[in-house]
Amino acid sequence: MKQIEKYWEDLNVLEVNRQAPRAYYIPYRDAEAALAKTRGKSPFYQTLNGNWKFRYHTSVREVEEGFYLEGADVRAWDDLLVPSCWQVNGYDQPQYTNINYPFPCDPPFVPNVNPAGAYVREFNLAPQWDGKAKRVVFEGVNSCFYVWVNGQFVGYSQGSRMSAEFDITSFVQPGKNRMAVLVLKWCDGSYIEDQDAWRYSGIFRDVYLLARDEAHIQDVFNKQELSADFSRAVLRSEIETVGACQVQAELRDAAGNPVASGSATVDGQGSIELAVNDPVLWNAEAPYLYRLFLTSGEEVIHFSVGFRQIDITDGVFRINGKAIKLKGVNRHDSHPELGQTIPYAHMIQDLMLMKKHNINTIREAHYPNDPRFLDLCDTFGFYVVDEADLECHGLSTGGDGGNGADIHQLTQNPAWERAFVDRAQRLVERDKNHPSVVIWSMGNEAGYDVNHIAMARWTKGRDASRPVHYESAAPVYKGHPDTSCLDMESRMYASPQEIEAYASDENAAKPMFLCEYSHAMGNSPGDLQEYWDVIYKYPKLMGGCVWEWCDHSVITQTPDGVPFYAYGGDFGDKPNDGNFCMDGLVYPDRTPHTGLLELKKVIAPVRIEADDLKQGRIRLTNLYDFIGLSHLSLFWKVEKDGETVQQGEVTELAAGPHQTQTLTLGYSFPEAACERYFLTLLLEQKQETFWSAKGHEVTFEQFELPVARLEAEMLFPIYPIRVVQEDDSVTLEGFDFEYVFDLIGGAFVRISKHGVQMISEPTKFAIWRAPMDNDRNVKSQWREYGYERAQIHVYEAKVVETANTFVKIEVRYSLGGYHKYPILHGTAVWTVDGTGEIALHNQVKVREDYPFLPRYGLQLTMPQGYEAVEYFGNGPHESYIDKRRSVRKGKYAASVDQLFENYLMPQENGSRYGTEWLLVTNALGMGLQIDCDHEFSFNAAHYTPEQLEEAGHPHELTKRQETILHLDYKMSGSGSNSCGPDLMPAYRLEEKEFAFAIRLRPVLTDK
Repeated sequence: MKQIEKYWEDLNVLEVNRQAPRAYYIPYRDAEAALAKTRGKSPFYQTLNGNWKFRYHTSVREVEEGFYLEGADVRAWDDLLVPSCWQVNGYDQPQYTNINYPFPCDPPFVPNVNPAGAYVREFNLAPQWDGKAKRVVFEGVNSCFYVWVNGQFVGYSQGSRMSAEFDITSFVQPGKNRMAVLVLKWCDGSYIEDQDAWRYSGIFRDVYLLARDEAHIQDVFNKQELSADFSRAVLRSEIETVGACQVQAELRDAAGNPVASGSATVDGQGSIELAVNDPVLWNAEAPYLYRLFLTSGEEVIHFSVGFRQIDITDGVFRINGKAIKLKGVNRHDSHPELGQTIPYAHMIQDLMLMKKHNINTIREAHYPNDPRFLDLCDTFGFYVVDEADLECHGLSTGGDGGNGADIHQLTQNPAWERAFVDRAQRLVERDKNHPSVVIWSMGNEAGYDVNHIAMARWTKGRDASRPVHYESAAPVYKGHPDTSCLDMESRMYASPQEIEAYASDENAAKPMFLCEYSHAMGNSPGDLQEYWDVIYKYPKLMGGCVWEWCDHSVITQTPDGVPFYAYGGDFGDKPNDGNFCMDGLVYPDRTPHTGLLELKKVIAPVRIEADDLKQGRIRLTNLYDFIGLSHLSLFWKVEKDGETVQQGEVTELAAGPHQTQTLTLGYSFPEAACERYFLTLLLEQKQETFWSAKGHEVTFEQFELPVARLEAEMLFPIYPIRVVQEDDSVTLEGFDFEYVFDLIGGAFVRISKHGVQMISEPTKFAIWRAPMDNDRNVKSQWREYGYERAQIHVYEAKVVETANTFVKIEVRYSLGGYHKYPILHGTAVWTVDGTGEIALHNQVKVREDYPFLPRYGLQLTMPQGYEAVEYFGNGPHESYIDKRRSVRKGKYAASVDQLFENYLMPQENGSRYGTEWLLVTNALGMGLQIDCDHEFSFNAAHYTPEQLEEAGHPHELTKRQETILHLDYKMSGSGSNSCGPDLMPAYRLEEKEFAFAIRLRPVLTDK
């Protein structure tokens, strides 16, 4: 197409005829309709969502000349629903890339073969719009677009995730009209939109028309001042108009009662001040909203007003004078079927889930979300880090050894200043009236230099009420040294030790915000508690946002029609970053990962501690910043070996914000017993809220009660054992059991009771696990030393002792992989007694200079039918040494399938940390009982670690009929090293010498 100006590679043209950015609002006929915020019920709003005629072109050069003309025949074109993304509708190729640009890195130039989508639709204008000014608003178009109405060129815009508004008054006519839009996949703006996400194109957010009075309110900035003691608030509405307007302002409280009013004649610029005595302040815990109605002519515009003050005092981030901890997540726009097009109900679903899991902060990563999302955040109560649509991470890898590999090159280049500052202006102007927005962020991973400084200075000049953030100014990036325009120190994936060092540095004057930490990829995160122990310790630490909220995925299907969640490379897309998009706290369908349950517990707003358990005293520390605990009740129960024996409830909790309350509970327990006694405490909501049901659990805690342990007498009849050794095989025959031990393999090959076989493959010692996503760095070291291919070598196996009622077999062995020295040496002593118990005592010595082990334990393969698992330990979901705050001790029963956590990239999963005994049986109660003198971990699954490792997706797993049972002395933790710091030493299995003992007993449970 030759007749359009090539704006898409012109840094001097960011828009043509686009209206100046303004605050988001919809005009309504009256206050009641404006309060309801149902856009479709405004007579001044008309949606252009729906079916458009659409034609996709692999290159803009192929677009038909004149497709936008009134008489152009587009009847043969496809129908495409707007809003939507091309790539999830069969056009172009879905592509996921994190850092690397999907085109040659040659800013500002993009490929000549630049895909384009042409859109055409007809629409009618209502007669009552005659005499009105008409606007069209595009809330999101990726990446740039041209607009025509009735064959005439209206304008151009770029900047994908921000609103673009055009005046079309002179282009439309009464009755039927035609609009045409040409969207290009890439433009020079794509260089600063290189976010870690699927790359989508098209009109992906709402499009609508607005009818405005000839003289109307154009923009509003609601500024507020609070007295030092918060006893008085002044709301100053700075109003910009088109023409002269008589503006009336009314402020109502949350119940709808008028509290202040005023009026002014505004011709271009003006303001109205409203004063409120004893205002109720807004915060994320109690998001109280006043309602401001501005009336001019036929229009009523409504803004939510939340009175709150944000400041940084002595290096502490505060809201309403209180030091705040931001307990957040990073959230991309992501829908498994619709891509970056997010339905309103889906936004609500996300926010309700976040509320239920104690999250109070959202970083909009890495661009402004749909403006209605911020309306919801105002209402639900969230602190929002509102981020400019700016990232050029690909510059860090796209170079030629010179400037091309410098991530700072665009922010250093004056030719790009307008593009950078435009991103800040459109962000701030659109969202400036939202009380939920507490921090402005100047983008992400785009270097740091004069253009970012210009963005920050403009932002602070426009809005001095909020601090400014930008992480890539951190010293590690070696950008411009002047960071005075930024109000906080920001880090990504700094370790707890690193943030504590910053907090302890008296010369570090700014508060620190972890804009990304604890990478929640796959089976993770496993380092949350350590972060929050440090964050709570130092007022200078603001908190942070876990990366990230959801697994990004496009749902697709195999050639055979099997649906599955795809990741980078599944569509043949290059470059791609594989499953690095699967790094969320929830699955694509918003089912929580166990990592979200862990986060909920770690950031819980109440801390429960033991005071004197013998006397029944516990302490509740209120970690809320603004509200007391009166909305919660405490339910407690005492369990004896997993069975509830006492329970009670405390309904009157009185601790105020940051206060501690001591309670005495009316339970009792014996001084000594054979059983274990646990006290479990649940804090639950008393009333239903708009985001949760009555009885919703906010947090819990569990303590073992100080009961002296008496050993129970085990009354198993002991019978003689007959030992038969033939060549390298030892058969042990008991009263009702028969075991066979292979001296060459150093393993039991048969364990049977009443003739029922309990294992189908030889027992073996195991150190390998299917690598977690967070093992992506260390697994290369493990493989280097042969951990994944470790085989047993038996130096000697012999019967060392026999008696009438027991037999001991000693095995000296090593585990090692080819061409490497053995990983470890061990001596295993197996003792079988006349009751049928098999006791293993294992002494292990690991090579000193080898990496820490993934795990060490015993692997059993049980025949088909062993599906029932009962255990006493941590549950109900998976747990690991560093990922166990969200589980509690108890007696649990589940099937093998129920123990399996089906991560979208198969990996190690389903372990139960802190197990004390375990029973795996068939439907008739026949099976193995396992116990130990110390806690152990176990997995039970229908897949081997090797199967999990080989599969790229769940549908590629072939379920085995057998049950694969791992009994682990220890397993290394999960951490978050897929992007975060190394796994902490305390959570690694790096002991060089250890002893492992465990007992197995075939059983037949006669119940």
